[in-house]
Amino acid sequence: MKKNMGSTDKIVRIILAVVFAALYFTGTVSGTFGLVLLILGAVFLLTSVVSFCPLYAPFGISTCKTK
Repeated sequence: MKKNMGSTDKIVRIILAVVFAALYFTGTVSGTFGLVLLILGAVFLLTSVVSFCPLYAPFGISTCKTK
């Protein structure tokens, strides 16, 4: 896997994952929508850790700075 996520993209995704988790665990969002947000947050966190977004690959998108 070639990295295709820059640092700004990773930071935004991590912040969103934390917000989604906080909304779910505080009970602000519950039910099916809460679970969807929690799963989406987990995906955001995972893609941030590995610096690769599978949805960027088919479209040739990369937010990494070129070296």
